[in-house]
Amino acid sequence: MNNTYALPPGLMYDEASPDWMSKADNAWQLTAATLVGMQSVPGLIILYGGAVKKKWAVNSAFMAFYAFACVLLCWVGWGYHMSFGSPLFSSAPFWGRADVALDQKYLFTQAFLGKFPNATMVYFQFVFAAITLILIAGALLGRMNFYAWMLFVPLWLTFSYTIGAYSIWSPKGWLAVRGIIDYSGGYVIHLSSGVAGFTAAYWVGPRSTKDRERFPPNNILLMLTGAGLLWMGWTGFNGGDPYVVSMDASLAVLNTHVCTATSLLTWLALDVIFFRKPSVIGAVQGMITGLVCITPAAGVVQGWAAIIMGLLSGSIPWYTMMVVHKKSRLLQKVDDTMAVLHTHAIAGSLGGLLTGFFAHPKLNNLFYGYYAQYVGLFYGFDMRKAHLGLRQVGIQLIGVIFVVTLNVVVTSLVCLLVQLIVPLRMSEEDMEIGDEAAHGEEAYAIWGQGEKMDVAYDLESSAKRKPRSAGNIEMA
Repeated sequence: MNNTYALPPGLMYDEASPDWMSKADNAWQLTAATLVGMQSVPGLIILYGGAVKKKWAVNSAFMAFYAFACVLLCWVGWGYHMSFGSPLFSSAPFWGRADVALDQKYLFTQAFLGKFPNATMVYFQFVFAAITLILIAGALLGRMNFYAWMLFVPLWLTFSYTIGAYSIWSPKGWLAVRGIIDYSGGYVIHLSSGVAGFTAAYWVGPRSTKDRERFPPNNILLMLTGAGLLWMGWTGFNGGDPYVVSMDASLAVLNTHVCTATSLLTWLALDVIFFRKPSVIGAVQGMITGLVCITPAAGVVQGWAAIIMGLLSGSIPWYTMMVVHKKSRLLQKVDDTMAVLHTHAIAGSLGGLLTGFFAHPKLNNLFYGYYAQYVGLFYGFDMRKAHLGLRQVGIQLIGVIFVVTLNVVVTSLVCLLVQLIVPLRMSEEDMEIGDEAAHGEEAYAIWGQGEKMDVAYDLESSAKRKPRSAGNIEMA
């Protein structure tokens, strides 16, 4: 064959880059997914490991590490199709039919949204599923039996997360077709994890009395490092959900950081006004509530609305955590270690409802492709279409009720099932010891701080001696 007139290599057909695939969109989607993955590994691993007592650092980090790996295998095995595949019941579109997502024929076809292959979409959606389970773990730190956690993760993913994701995010889901706005997971991830975490904490039971009375972070700087990874990783969390490199993605990223900064500063101001001290831990909580609140709205609201949402997300969850929680017997009864009820459930539902007020018709069109169906109440009145705005607030409220009910019921059933196999809570003896009892490992062994020492060696004979506490060290 004469190749004299062959096209240059850059213009020749490449089977690995079909015409329907955008290399830029695919590259950004993989990058965004990796940023979200880094929020969990290492972000929340470091945050949890630094935010708990020293004796729980390994166990807390390991719960997140295990969940990330376990969710991935469940996701490609059956979870992805249950969340985004063909409906299991055509008359009740709230759950997909289980199937594997491993075959190249499927993975190389175009995803249902975006100009990239299913392989990219499966990976992108996996990191969202994984972080949801890791957020639930935050409510259970310091006492859950690790073997119970190993069973809880795949069961909850299968019977709770997939239903919420299909109902709200799948194009055929019953809430999706009715017009609910959940831009990037305010409902599917944060409201779900907050309610599920609080419910599971009720069934698992509290930490030891000593730990519940005093539970200082073992390393605040490490905790801040994890928080920083969480914050910066949110660029991919919200910036990746348009499934295209677009102006809407840019707006979502900017709104995310504006709302988060506003929320952090609001929480900090309230701490200074009422407690006379600027708390680092409080600032981290305010950061998280801001990130959570903007998530269902990031690409469909204007910048001034993001600031209002930040002011509310930095104040309302602050009030429920610092005032309401301390006065409520029910809330006091449940030991929610990382306060996920306030930082995720309340902040997530707040963001979802505020989206119903501030969602802009033009921005909704950029994201969803519809002008008529998605109208925030604020703009509904401006356009003399108040019924559309009221309808949007109504469907957002229905979404909150659905997600809360789903997670209370399913999480309770999963905990009761796991409890038939292994205890949900560690024994009192093991909780007294912590990491060494659970895993035979400790996070830190620092000389001079009363920690268990490595075996000392006699300098003269090099013979092993019995380990001694730092308080009994004899100076030569």
